[in-house]
Amino acid sequence: MRIGKDLVAATATPLVLGILAEGESYGYAILKRISELSGGELDWSDGMLYPLLHRLERLGYVESSWHASPEGRPRKHYVLSVDGSRALADHRRQWTLVDDALRRVWKSATDAASLRPALGEA
Repeated sequence: MRIGKDLVAATATPLVLGILAEGESYGYAILKRISELSGGELDWSDGMLYPLLHRLERLGYVESSWHASPEGRPRKHYVLSVDGSRALADHRRQWTLVDDALRRVWKSATDAASLRPALGEA
């Protein structure tokens, strides 16, 4: 399934903040986690993730530090800040509201569609 760019963009910040709420991570591991969480349906590129991480860092939502890696090259690790935890809680409230509204409208539309044939037969 192809996820539209608008929806991917809208979910990017809460998704990355949520992953970092699980614990400290680095870019490639975050990309793998996104793919894992979506059953492989979301396949982000470096070009999408790193600008977002830099923006989240500028906003004070994440903090970063360099660590040695088993491969020898240092990796930049990211961790959720206190402000990032607050932002994640705010995103969670917003997305819960949107999710509830969508579920209601889709249920209503499904219920209405199931009644149409019965009304036509009368």
